[in-house]
Amino acid sequence: MRFRRQHRDELGINLTPLIDVVFLLLIFFMVSTSFTRATQLAVNLPEAEGVASSQSSESLELLIRADGFMTLNGKQISNDHLALREAMEVEVAKSGQTSLTVAADGEAAHRYVVSALDAAEVLGFEQVTIATQTPEQ
Repeated sequence: MRFRRQHRDELGINLTPLIDVVFLLLIFFMVSTSFTRATQLAVNLPEAEGVASSQSSESLELLIRADGFMTLNGKQISNDHLALREAMEVEVAKSGQTSLTVAADGEAAHRYVVSALDAAEVLGFEQVTIATQTPEQ
């Protein structure tokens, strides 16, 4: 006796359209993402003549506004010396960076900049850069 085999449809999911959609989304997000670093504070840097140093993009950035308002890597911090040092210590522990860029407004009180430099010295920063702009001619 001859038995007939039943024809079974092969069950499966075609992954090609799914992979196409994932790659299109990946391309869309890569193209639409901005990779520039915008500062949150408007800081009027003091002018200085000289050769521009090769600033590391991996350094911590401390912005000091004229009224003493400070941000460290975009996070608001108190201008109190101890709070500043603690915030810098937390950022160093988190990122492992040993370089600091201080961008202080030209009208900022001298004590805020000195406080930042003192905190950097206490924490053992290897490189401290003070941001300036070139004079307008």
